[in-house]
Amino acid sequence: MTAILYSFRRCPYAMRARMALIVSGQQVELREILLRDKPDSMLALSPKGTVPVLALPGGEVIDESLDIMRWALRLHDPEGWLEGDDAALIAANDGSFKQHLDRYKYAARYGSDPLEHRAAGMAWLGELEAHLKSRAFLCGGRRTLADMAIFPFVRQFAAADQAWFDAQAVPRVQTWLRGLIGSALFDRAMTRRAAWQSGDAAVFL
Repeated sequence: MTAILYSFRRCPYAMRARMALIVSGQQVELREILLRDKPDSMLALSPKGTVPVLALPGGEVIDESLDIMRWALRLHDPEGWLEGDDAALIAANDGSFKQHLDRYKYAARYGSDPLEHRAAGMAWLGELEAHLKSRAFLCGGRRTLADMAIFPFVRQFAAADQAWFDAQAVPRVQTWLRGLIGSALFDRAMTRRAAWQSGDAAVFL
């Protein structure tokens, strides 16, 4: 049997899980879902209903993206991503930055002031700019887990108003982000797939 990943292409949590699974060389069946029509088989595995969800052949279910990344990389880590597992930096991204990102990008949904949250998000990107002052990536001279866990969210922040973001004084963050978005790994992870339906032939990541 093969592991099965339930995923949604545009979700940054799912993006980072897919990239780790790809780089580690895991054979995984990919089931692209629609968030408005989540399959019962996924909800049976993880009732919280968020992606990604990885179902392993032995019955174990991993439904947190960082746990999926670390699981895959512990099996095979050809680029040494785990050497850059900066838990504090990733927690800041997944915590306060993600909150500001949501309230900037989806201000109508949250009833928030988008400019206030954009400014708060930029303050954190200033911290990333400082991290990149003397190195190309967040933990050194090559991409590692911290980069791959964080950049999908920075990409989403930038895309909310790309022209505005491009005009900001964070040149190292902008260069770092462009390089990761332009990588062959990200291109493969973002391959478009039709939404999975029960009975479909298996599609692999």
